[in-house]
Amino acid sequence: MKIAIIGAGNLGLSIAEGILHSGGATTMHLTRRNTASLSHFEEYGNVHIGSDNRAAVAASDILIFAVQPGHFQQILESVADLLHDNHVIISTITGFSIERIEQLIGSDRYIIRAMPNTAISVGHSMTCLCANTAGQKRLELAGAIFNRMGHSMVIPEARMQAATVICASGIAFWMRLIRATTQGAIQLGFDAEEAQKLAMHTCRGASELLIRSGSHPEAEIDRVTTPMGCTIEGLNEMEHQGLSSSLIRGIVSSYDKISQIRKG
Repeated sequence: MKIAIIGAGNLGLSIAEGILHSGGATTMHLTRRNTASLSHFEEYGNVHIGSDNRAAVAASDILIFAVQPGHFQQILESVADLLHDNHVIISTITGFSIERIEQLIGSDRYIIRAMPNTAISVGHSMTCLCANTAGQKRLELAGAIFNRMGHSMVIPEARMQAATVICASGIAFWMRLIRATTQGAIQLGFDAEEAQKLAMHTCRGASELLIRSGSHPEAEIDRVTTPMGCTIEGLNEMEHQGLSSSLIRGIVSSYDKISQIRKG
């Protein structure tokens, strides 16, 4: 596949690394204004780096846009005349609807919105996808791309803002929980490196248990809580201090904020 990533910032580079590590591109074009920090991608051999979006679009079939929302319209307009019938347009732009994209380049284009997270660079993203009517024909292709770098789920566009909070912002939420667990381990006597290793691998193990077993979290909690034991004591204290309610309120606050941004 000939892939262009227009806007090789943090997310764009994470997507590029995931695709390249999984061998998912025959050629790749990366564009951004300042290309100095991208030089290490040249070691792949099939990666072309530059600031010319039109050249990247002309040389590619799959176009992944990862630019700032305020720049997206101008960039789309600047390459619209180069789009052909085989182009698949994949937007990772928060709050930029399919309808707005169709207004700029036409409803007959294969248009897909994707919301991955930065774990895509290590092959463990949860990516949500939706498409316009034409783009439905290319959802399987988009899923194949993103499934090489984790997992994907097709959802209605109306849920994309919620998916942004749960999957993209969610990386930061889980990082904060891992950091808090690390701090607790340090307080109990582990050094910082040991503490972080304990926290992150325990977190990974908890997730893998659910993925492989298909269990509900409470079922796995029941397996490690015993009457009058230390686990239930800790869990109850966390709930008394508002652990679950704080997480839910934080998720809802993020959703409210992203809704305000879209209205603006």
